[in-house]
Formats: sequence, structure tokens, C-alpha cells
Amino acid sequence: MEPPPSPWAFGDPATYDPHDDLVAIGADLAPGTLLAAYRRGLFPMPSGSPGDPMYWFCPVRRGVLPLGGLVVSRSLRRSCRDLEVRVDTAFAEVLDACGDPTRPQGWIDEDIRAAYLRLYELGWAHSVETWRDGELVGGLYGVAIGGLFAGESMFHRARDASKVALVGLVERLRDEHASDRVLDVQWSTPHLASLGVVEVPRSTYLARLRRALPLPPAAGLVRTASGDRPTPEE
Repeated sequence: MEPPPSPWAFGDPATYDPHDDLVAIGADLAPGTLLAAYRRGLFPMPSGSPGDPMYWFCPVRRGVLPLGGLVVSRSLRRSCRDLEVRVDTAFAEVLDACGDPTRPQGWIDEDIRAAYLRLYELGWAHSVETWRDGELVGGLYGVAIGGLFAGESMFHRARDASKVALVGLVERLRDEHASDRVLDVQWSTPHLASLGVVEVPRSTYLARLRRALPLPPAAGLVRTASGDRPTPEE
């Protein structure tokens, strides 16, 4: 469901400071604003100080995971056999686990939580979860627009559980449009690099984003028109 358009304008990405990841401050977290931001290559993060306006980033060096470049070690393959992968069956639980205040460098506050729950209700946000014996042990969530999947955060409570969720996501994005889809992870880290994440210049990311947005959504992430959750998938 497409929400009402945002009253906020994020400007032309070509005019953003080429040396600064932070490109805008302010606006709101309404669904239309969030979707407009992602379509321009931006994503929000709280400043960390209560009452401060929202910060919006478009990294100079963007972390992306090529769908054909995911590194799956032998031990991770074993973990994939041991865990069940589901999509959109526990979005709020995944969001809350990612936003656990005891986690270091936590950034998911109540405003972010409410905003992404609303995007989930409208069909734009998704969770990919890993389960063991009926217990949620890991997962990730993000925003899907056309051929873009913008990963936001991930968590694990069992070894490799978040990595297995990532493997499950990549499998669901691999289709006839896979070469033009974009799996965005915002910034690369040594951990993500070990899984195949690479850095690309902002201009390259934005060019790829323009090609990805008109694509149809990946079938593995589409919920039914009635809003029913997909059947759990192995």
C-alpha cells in the first residue's frame, strides 16, 4: 500500500557533500517520508540525544552485498541445515531483539520502532527469521522497494543465526532480476566484509538504485493482498 506522499524534500543527491555521510537533519518518520528517503538513497538514524531531530545518511562509501557474492563457509552451511528460516512471522519480535537496549551501540528507539512497525503493516518492511525448535534465535529486518532491499539491523541468540537469516534473504532475492537487485547494508564492517559485502561509491550506489527501484518485488518477500503471513519456509 502506497502511503500519502511526504511533505518533506530531501534535495538532489548530486548536491550532497561528497565527504560527509550525514546529508540531512529533521523531517519525520511517516511512511511516505521513509519511502521517499529510501528512494533517494537515504536512511534515518536517531542522533542519540532525546529531543534532537532525526539524522539522515547517504554514505560516501556504501556497503552492498552482491547477491552472487555471499560467502557461505562450511560451518555456516551446517548451521543452515540446523535452523528453520521464516519470513514475516515475527516482525515485532525481530525489531525488539535488534533494539535491545543492552546491545552495544543500540540505536533503535521508540520512534524508530513505531515507524517500521507501520511500514511492516503497509507491506514495505520485512523480517527474515531463524528458528530452532519453535524458538526465535536470530533474524534481520529491512525495507523492500522494487528491487531494493535496505537492511536495517540483525541479531542472533544462537551461533550463526543472523548469518542464516542473511542466507535466507539472499536466496529469496535471487530470481531473473537478481543482477539488478540491490541488497544495501548501509556501511560495511569487517564482519560483513567476511560475508561478501563490498563498498561502492555513493554515485555508483545511486545509479544502481535507479535501476533497481522499477523492478518487481521479489516473490519470496510478497505478502498476500489480505495481509496473511506466508507459510513458514525451510
